[in-house]
Order: sequence, then C-alpha cells, then structure tokens
Amino acid sequence: MIPYSDTLDRLALLAGVRRLTRRDRRLAGLVARYGPPPLWARRPGFTTLLRIILEQQVTLASAAALFNRLATTVRPFDPAGVLALGSRGLQRLGVTRQKTRYALALADQVTTGHLALRRLGRCSDAEAQERLMGVPGIGPWTAGIYLLMALRRPDIWPPGDLALEKALARLHGSASRLSAHEVEEVTEPWRPLRAVAARILWHSYLSERAA
Repeated sequence: MIPYSDTLDRLALLAGVRRLTRRDRRLAGLVARYGPPPLWARRPGFTTLLRIILEQQVTLASAAALFNRLATTVRPFDPAGVLALGSRGLQRLGVTRQKTRYALALADQVTTGHLALRRLGRCSDAEAQERLMGVPGIGPWTAGIYLLMALRRPDIWPPGDLALEKALARLHGSASRLSAHEVEEVTEPWRPLRAVAARILWHSYLSERAA
C-alpha cells in the first residue's frame, strides 16, 4: 500500500493518484488520457475563504474579476479592511446583497476570534467543517472547497459541485446528474482519497471543455 499524507502536497497527490488508478479503471482511463491533475492548492486564511464565498454559484471568471476589484480597493485586504468598507462599499464594487452579508459576517467572526482560521489546521475534517459552517453563508460546498484546497485534506468531497457532478455523470455514461445518494455510493470506494479523485475529475472536466 502506498502511504499518503494527512495534508496533500504534490508527491502525496501523485501517490494518491497511483493508488486510486490501480483500483478504479475509470479513473485510470482519465489519468491515462489527461495526465495527473494539478494540486490546486490555495493559501489558508481569510482571503482564500472570502474568495471561495464569492465563487458560490457563479463562474470562476466572474468571481475572479470581482475578487480583483476588491483586492485593489481594500487595503490592506484583511477582515478589518472589509468591515471598514461596509455594505454600501461592497455593493458598489459589485458584491450582491446576499454575499455582502456573508463577507461582513466572515470578517466579523475572524476579527472577534469566533472563527480562528489558524486553528482549523489542527482540527479533524468534521470539526473544521462544523466550525466553518457556523459562519453565515458558509455551507457544505464552501467548507469542503476550503478543506480540499486550502487545508489540502485528502478525503474531502465538496457536495453539490456542478463540475464534479457533470464529470461524475460522464464517467458513468449518464445523461443526467447523479442523485446525492448515487454520488455517495460512487465516491465511497475512493475513501480515504476522495479529494484526489475530485482533482482527477476536475482535471478531466476542464481538459474536455478546453478541447
């Protein structure tokens, strides 16, 4: 058995890819066609978590454009800076009313210490998700993406991710998205490396779109 790390780095990711492709021929086919996936690591902290909130239910391109407007306006780009900008300032930059509430709630909880982001790295997956989801606007998908990309946990599957669900349906030859129960059944054998499988599927989805 190939060992894997509790925190994925590039070597641990490649070891996980080898381990999964040995036991799942469909994933092996994707890796053979598109190559191993990127690590897609993000720096842990407030900035990354806020950016993931901005990415909820929009394209990555539009979220990136909005994030860049914020980053060039809010100096320094930290919770205090976001709180100082306030609701009107955020909405003038194009943040929706709902995501403005989420951004301010996150900034407030980080500032007051109710959400200690630095401590999440020492928490279990379940505990880290629970603490993150205590913030308004952070649900299972947002918490999952943060754990997967920022904390680089190896066994995270972000529920409701549209790209993943499309890639998973294509993997199984289904014309429609799988139900939540079906997704759980399909991904269960990939434990404890579901985050590695997710990266394989994302990579295949993006590669096929680019082609």
